[in-house]
Amino acid sequence: MAGNIGMMDGAYFVGRNEILGWINSALHLNLSKVEEGASGAVYCQLLDATHPGVVPIHKVNFDAKTEYEMIQNYKVLQDVFNKLKIGKHIEVNKLVKGRPLDNLEFMQWLKKYCDSINGGIVSPSYNAVERREPCKGGKEISKKALHASAGAQASTASKSGAVFSKSSTQSSASRSDVTVSNGPSNKLGKQSPASNLGCPTVSSAHDVSQIQAFQEQITELKLSVDSLEKERDFYFAKLRDIEILCQSPELQTMPVIMAMQKILYAADDSPSVIAEAQAMIAQSSLQHRLSSGNERKHDETTVTFRREVHKRKSSVIPEMEDLEASCLSPRPRRNSCSGSASKEVLLVSTLQVQ
Repeated sequence: MAGNIGMMDGAYFVGRNEILGWINSALHLNLSKVEEGASGAVYCQLLDATHPGVVPIHKVNFDAKTEYEMIQNYKVLQDVFNKLKIGKHIEVNKLVKGRPLDNLEFMQWLKKYCDSINGGIVSPSYNAVERREPCKGGKEISKKALHASAGAQASTASKSGAVFSKSSTQSSASRSDVTVSNGPSNKLGKQSPASNLGCPTVSSAHDVSQIQAFQEQITELKLSVDSLEKERDFYFAKLRDIEILCQSPELQTMPVIMAMQKILYAADDSPSVIAEAQAMIAQSSLQHRLSSGNERKHDETTVTFRREVHKRKSSVIPEMEDLEASCLSPRPRRNSCSGSASKEVLLVSTLQVQ
């Protein structure tokens, strides 16, 4: 299940633009930053789109500004997790701070979960705008998304018109340049005003596009740095737990633990450290095999000795029975006593031999 995915799963390598595009397409929103989902309202509606009717969407506040209001949204989300028996822990204290990395990771997990349920495709019958109308701030966020999409379409159309007008202006400017070059004013070095007006516009638009591209690169690099720092802290905590376990008195003298400590406390990355640790383990394994071989030989000797004793006892028992029978025969008392005495002597000698 998606609740059990690890930090190195492919779900946590999905890009920010892909996540935002998926959310905007599924919920008819216009999010431009991952931290805009910090209020928890977007997460609640994503689950509502995945499991229609499970989320009490009327309790969700899309206009949450303070941490208290955001926490109420996360309470609704936690109740839905409990209903669906989702074992994912929601780090509310981090999410409400609006840090990009924390919210990006939660969005990545949500996408993985939705993909595991319905392939990440929202049902065609689900109307995201209509579902959030009863919510506080639901109508306003829908209007903002609608205006933003309309503005984006208008800007696209204006850009295409500007490109057409620019090309027509440049063509007319080139024609005027040809006319001026044929006239007497060419001696004064005059140029067409259309060409002077066109060049700064092109350069400024190019600069704006470059600035936007650089800003996106900076944001991606910040997210990468935050992700690497979190991964570093994660593995450092694991190493610290291993170190504490190795320092326990019950395990500290074990050869394997000693080899692990040698690697942990090595001052450099020299291959000799690994070789020495492997030699320690190999020597300990050899000693263990030798000791186990000696114990096996001792056990075999003990078993052999016990078998010999049993055989001797088995051979002595018939002789003792014969002596007893002779003692019970109608002979003189003297012979009986001497027979019993000889039997005792034979038994004592046999025991001494054993």
